[in-house]
Parts: sequence; C-alpha cells; structure tokens
Amino acid sequence: MTETGGTIATSSKTPNDYIESLNSEQLNHDQKIGLKAIRLFLQSKTSYDVLPVSYRLIVLDISLLVKKSLNILLQNNIVSAPLWDNSTSRFAGLLTSSDFINVIQYYFQFPEKFEFVDSLTLDGLKDIEKAIGVDQIETVSIHPFRSLYEACVKMLDSKARRIPLIDEDEKTHREIVVSVLTQYRILKFVALNCRETKMLLKPIRDLPGLSEAKELSTCTMDTPVIDVIHLLAHKSVSSVPILDANGKLINVYEAVDVLALVKGGIYTDLDLSVGEALLRRAEDFEGVHTCTLNDRLSTIMDTIRKSRLHRLFVVDDDGRVLSVITLSDILNYILFGKE
Repeated sequence: MTETGGTIATSSKTPNDYIESLNSEQLNHDQKIGLKAIRLFLQSKTSYDVLPVSYRLIVLDISLLVKKSLNILLQNNIVSAPLWDNSTSRFAGLLTSSDFINVIQYYFQFPEKFEFVDSLTLDGLKDIEKAIGVDQIETVSIHPFRSLYEACVKMLDSKARRIPLIDEDEKTHREIVVSVLTQYRILKFVALNCRETKMLLKPIRDLPGLSEAKELSTCTMDTPVIDVIHLLAHKSVSSVPILDANGKLINVYEAVDVLALVKGGIYTDLDLSVGEALLRRAEDFEGVHTCTLNDRLSTIMDTIRKSRLHRLFVVDDDGRVLSVITLSDILNYILFGKE
C-alpha cells in the first residue's frame, strides 16, 4: 500500500513469516473471528462514544446565502455542515460539496438564471436540485445514543458518507444538533480500539465486495474541470482519478476541490484544466492512497488508524488503476461481508 501527495510510488511488500505460515483454513477462521468481534464492538458502542472530548460544530441556518455558507466552510476547513430551520427549530439536512456541485450543474443548464446566484439561499437549494433531477439535501440522522452499528447501517442504506447526530431537549422538545459522524471517524475508532482488525489477513482479491473491478470514470491533467464536475454529478462519485498518457494513476480530483474554485460564488468560469485547478488545492491535501489486490484489510485498517483517507485506488504492478475501494465498501464488508 502506498500514499503520495501527487505521484504514485509503487512498492512490493512481502507477507511476513506468520501470514505465510497460515493455511487457507486458518486464514478463514481468523477472518471470521475478527469480523464477528468487530461487529459486536460496533453494536456495543454508541455513536456518541466516537466523538472526541472537545470538538467544534458549525450549524448553518437555511436562510443563509449559499455564497456565504461556502466561505464559512472554507474558512473553517470543513466540507459539510448541518442545516437548521429556525422557523421550526428542527434539523433541516446536511450541506455537502455535492450541493455546490448541483448549483454549478443548475447554472450550466440554465445560464439565464445566473443573475440570481448572489441571492440564492440554502433553503433554495431544494428547488435547484429538483429542477435538475438530482437527490435532495441529505436528511438522514440518528440519535447519538443509538448503536454505532445502527449508524453504519443507516449510512449504507442512504448512501450517505456522514450522518448528523440529533438529540431532543426533554423540556422543549426542540431538536439539538450534537455533531456529525463520518465513515472515516467510525473506521478510525474501530482501528484504534478493536485489536481484532489485525486478524483480517485474507488478501483483498479474496474478499467479496472489495475485490470486484468497478467501471471508473477518469480524466487527465488537461481535462476541463467542468467536464470532471459533470462526472462527479452524473456518476454520483466523490472523486475522479487522474491518469497520465500511459494510463497510470498520478493524482485524483475530488468533489471537495470544487469548493475552492467556486469560492465567492463564481460558478461559470470553470474552463480551466484539472492541472491548473490542482494548483489551488490546499497544502494539507492528504495525498493519493493506493493498494493492490494482494494487500490485506488489516493493513488498510492500520493505514486508516495512522492517516486520513477516503478511498484507495487498486492498482496493478505498473500503476494502472483496476478499481477503487471506498470507505462505504469497507464498512459494508465489515458489517455484512462473509469471511
């Protein structure tokens, strides 16, 4: 498994003597025990248990201008925020980078409406998303004291990468936004606290749901950003791998990269190339994570424990992309996969 900031450095790992000594039956046994233990761990913990002792939460009122909400996200280095309807005192959904991409799609289809972009409020996003026929703002949520297992199931069922924790005041019955739980935070919590992840030693190629090849949309450094934005929207993906002339993986363009480009409400000047757009990427970009079909889930979980990642591109020995493994794929295997 490799991680780089912009280029991919391939490396070959030899399995250690212990793994080599295990036969297929022992690997299957350990994998089964490990998965069962992790599932019991998720069922025994609440969503609230995952939250750090101290954290910051930003909640946006739906009357706020979309342009201002984008600036707030960028200034605070976050990519999503719960929405609040002050008129009903209730949670109103979760704002994500996908919603800003939908705004771009809308003005691309209806350029005559662009004069109204500066007055667009978060509450108006539902009309825009309805007009272009895409999913509405995510509204799935869970009580913080429900089990972590249930939170995972809710996220997988709704295809949401994060889920807000919503409580209720006992006296006023007003809803309270407690925090937002992400798939990465859940998997890191498991990696840090569940030692049975070290038992997941079967290679990726033998794991249903993780080994299958996926049809990937790709781009090059010369691809116009607007074309990549269309791919992100129409394929409902959070990233597009960037390949060189030989088809080798060299970087990735993510949905969150779009936020920096449309800062200040500029939604039309997106003809620049992917390479030019990456020059505006934040310096704290986590890098591109890759693995091979010979890597093991135990190794991936160890990487999640040490590094922040959202996906791993599966590459061959020449660095060509075979597939992608998302955090949703990993969660789905841990919850429902067979050993």
